[in-house]
Amino acid sequence: MTLEELGYTSDLEKYRKEHALEHFDVGRVILEHKERYVVKTATHEYEAEIVGSMLYSAVDRSDFPAVGDWVAISAYDDGKALIHEVFPRSTVIERQAVGKYGEIQIIASNIDFAFIVMAVDRDFSINRIERYLAICASSKIQSYVILNKIDLVTTEELADIVAQVTSRIDEKSVIAISNETKDGFEKIYDLLAQGKTYCLLGSSGVGK
Repeated sequence: MTLEELGYTSDLEKYRKEHALEHFDVGRVILEHKERYVVKTATHEYEAEIVGSMLYSAVDRSDFPAVGDWVAISAYDDGKALIHEVFPRSTVIERQAVGKYGEIQIIASNIDFAFIVMAVDRDFSINRIERYLAICASSKIQSYVILNKIDLVTTEELADIVAQVTSRIDEKSVIAISNETKDGFEKIYDLLAQGKTYCLLGSSGVGK
């Protein structure tokens, strides 16, 4: 796998050169857990942590790496690395940090497309879809609504749900699928492109 297949762009490479980061490896954060990270490069995956200077210069949580970030790293042991700098983010999906008034938590960065997944058989909420759509719109991320588990409702029920959703979003951005029968999967496959980054948004139990 190449960095370009992971989403690396010429703008990121330009930033790397302009800020004299060529002597560092480049990787992408694919997992975050309590200020510990997994960073994927073209050839390796590293367990990584940030250097002390990043820790002490951070103003808030947004200064720390997040899933999707491109970072400059140096390997120092077998499978271990240090994160020295976070590259500029093109897009950010964020929310209010739990229990911390006024602090923003970055859920993911550098996302090109978001799939908002909602199950149609239970707990369907047009208001929840609208909240996700608003998050994506504020981040300038192209979003699609994926209506899952359509095999569990009648044709009439599905038509009513689709009508509710398409009253809020363009019909071309709504895809009805079934994980059981695979109906609708070809429409999702048609949206996938190499070098682009996609994320799944939705509640637990919807089939993400």
